[in-house]
Amino acid sequence: MKIRDLLAAKGDAVEVTALDATIADVVARLTRLGIGALVVTGTSGTVDGIISERDVVRVLAAHGDGALARLVRDEMSSPVTTCSPDDEMTTLMSLMTERRIRHLPVVEAGRLVGLVSIGDVVKSRVDQLERDRRELLEYVSAR
Repeated sequence: MKIRDLLAAKGDAVEVTALDATIADVVARLTRLGIGALVVTGTSGTVDGIISERDVVRVLAAHGDGALARLVRDEMSSPVTTCSPDDEMTTLMSLMTERRIRHLPVVEAGRLVGLVSIGDVVKSRVDQLERDRRELLEYVSAR
C-alpha cells in the first residue's frame, strides 16, 4: 500500500503552526484538536519543522515556567524527516520504528500534502489484517 492510498482513506488535512507561535499557542491547539503534533510552516508553505507533544515536554523540562512563552522556531524539531505519497507503507513503518518518529509530513513537489501518524499506520495495518482474515475465511469456507 502506498502513502497516497492511506491519505485518500484518512484525508489530507494537516494542522500547521507558524514559526513565531508560542509554546502556549501550541499546547492550546494540540489540546483543543486532540492531536499530537503540528507541522511548522513558513511564509513559503514549506515544511520548516514539526512541534509535538514530546517537544513540549522537553521544553517544559528545560525551561520550567518560562517554557510557554518560548517560540516554536526555537523549540521545533528540525530538519524534519518527510515522506512522499508514492512511498510504500512498509518503508514508512520501518522508518518510523528506526527513527522513533510518530508523525511524518507527506511532501510532494516541495508542497505539504498530508501528515501520517503512527496511529494511522497501525490502523491501516489492522484494517489490512482484518481484510486478509476475511478473505482466508471465505476461501476456507468455499472448499
